Amino acid sequence: MAVAFKGNPVKLSGTGVQAGQPAPDFAVVGNDLSAKKLSDFKGKVVILSAVPSLDTGVCDRETRRFNEEAGKLGGKVTVLTISKDLPFAQKRWCGAAGVQNVVTLSDFRGGSFGKAYGLELLDSPLAGLLARAVVVVDKDGMVRFVEVVPEITQEPNYDIILAEAKKLV
Repeated sequence: MAVAFKGNPVKLSGTGVQAGQPAPDFAVVGNDLSAKKLSDFKGKVVILSAVPSLDTGVCDRETRRFNEEAGKLGGKVTVLTISKDLPFAQKRWCGAAGVQNVVTLSDFRGGSFGKAYGLELLDSPLAGLLARAVVVVDKDGMVRFVEVVPEITQEPNYDIILAEAKKLV
């Protein structure tokens, strides 16, 4: 699978996940340095939002938008934003941005999420970071929707993603 960064093709680390398959579990790090896994959120509808770095304009806008939308959903959907940013940087960013409805998680230690979902960027100035993608997981841990954004510098289709998530609550 490939995406583009400013029009230049970039290879991804795997084939990705497909709707209808079990969502692979992964091990990431919370802002408090605690271990977190997808299975910790079983029984909830989860939007997994993978971004290259919260310190970029597009990732900033995307995470703020999901924060706003998560606030409207009243706890019916959990939004996890995953990047390779260090947990300390994520915590600082969330505080400065006023983000409280999205859980930011770091894939810096081992890249478990990027590998499991085939989203690690391989051959570009962004090598090692995550591609921009959104995966919707139902309460039973099944993948129900996947959008790998073809151009990393663009935002995902929020309307479709949110509609898919709302169908599952």
